[in-house]
Amino acid sequence: MTEVAPRLTALAEELLGKPFPLRIRAWDGSESGPPGEPVLVVRHRRALRRLLWRPGELGLARGYVAGELDVDGDLYRALDRLAGVVWGVAPAGADARESGPRRLADPRFRAAAGRLLRLAGPLPPPPPPPEEVRGRGGASHTRRRDARAISHHYDVGNDFYELVLGPSMVYSCAYWGDGVTPLEDAQTAKLDLVARKLGLSEGDRLLDVGSGWGSLAIHAAREYGARVTGVTLSREQAAYARKRVAEAGLTDRIDIRVQDYRDVTDGPYDAVASIGMAEHVGSAGYHEYAARLYGLLGPGGRLLNHQIARRPEPDEAAYHVDEFIDRYVFPDGELSPLGTTVGALESAGFEVRDVESIREHYALTLRRWVANLAADERRAARLASPARARIWRLYMAASALSFERNRIGVNQILAVRTGGDGVSGLPLRSRTWN
Repeated sequence: MTEVAPRLTALAEELLGKPFPLRIRAWDGSESGPPGEPVLVVRHRRALRRLLWRPGELGLARGYVAGELDVDGDLYRALDRLAGVVWGVAPAGADARESGPRRLADPRFRAAAGRLLRLAGPLPPPPPPPEEVRGRGGASHTRRRDARAISHHYDVGNDFYELVLGPSMVYSCAYWGDGVTPLEDAQTAKLDLVARKLGLSEGDRLLDVGSGWGSLAIHAAREYGARVTGVTLSREQAAYARKRVAEAGLTDRIDIRVQDYRDVTDGPYDAVASIGMAEHVGSAGYHEYAARLYGLLGPGGRLLNHQIARRPEPDEAAYHVDEFIDRYVFPDGELSPLGTTVGALESAGFEVRDVESIREHYALTLRRWVANLAADERRAARLASPARARIWRLYMAASALSFERNRIGVNQILAVRTGGDGVSGLPLRSRTWN
């Protein structure tokens, strides 16, 4: 019988119209492909059925989450090689917008797909592996649906997040200096950067939107004397944060609530921090988001919006949410270009005073999180589930590459609600945080 791996390599190259960038090791132990490259391990022919059913990233991800596909070697290099590799894409140099219909009409392409189908075994494919969000209906970003989406991502066990994030328990990008810095120190530097940009001082009221495990609230209260209200939709996060606040002796300064930010009515606040939360709002909700935060601030109140941004599309109407991220990681999450966020803040009445890109900082942070997970994969699988541990490793490694390759970015936007006389209350040279 002919070895499987050479057949897979040949079929992949026929379907792609270009060389397949990785070595392949098949379920029969055979190997094929360019030497020196990471090995894509195809443990079971079920993975091929997934790829035939859902070509591209979602099919690959389902195979990886199920353990039917794996990578032997450098995962980052493998993902970098696979970027843009989908069955049925145009050959190098062809117009991708026309590639699907043209290639399906090509008899050689159809013949190769038929051979792959025979090798994969009978369709339909197996059901999606665990942890996939399915069966969503109705309008997105209702309060109930947002609460379910947040629970899917965050209520998977605080012990699991402790393993991945480390002692800081901060789930947004750290702020790195020169040289080798412990992750915890870089996260403390980010928390302090946020506090200084907001100009926090003794007695200021701070609203921490999407307060997570309470790290910013504790830092702002302990180091700057702020009075902090933290809101989150995750009950596990809130319980963890309240315990930390009590242990720090700050219960008189910090109030942690399980509450939708749209239901906060006890303004005015002196400052609002929204760190890694706006990605959950959805592009259609940005104007409401900006208007509500504006309404919660008093004159001279400051907003620090820390948010991941995607690059603008030539045709914004053609933008599609990443299926793997939407189904396995952040249900209903959406990224918007930086200009869209700035425009929404200005439309709400904010004066945008400063924008800082910290894209490279997120890549460094994600690589540290992946290293934490890889250092104790078995425990991570016990704390969450084997599928969840593989999902997090794949999504964090792929995200690190996306930041490094400038496919996505992350920005801190400092905005102010000026008084009726136009006074911002900010110093003439406000970049005192550098």
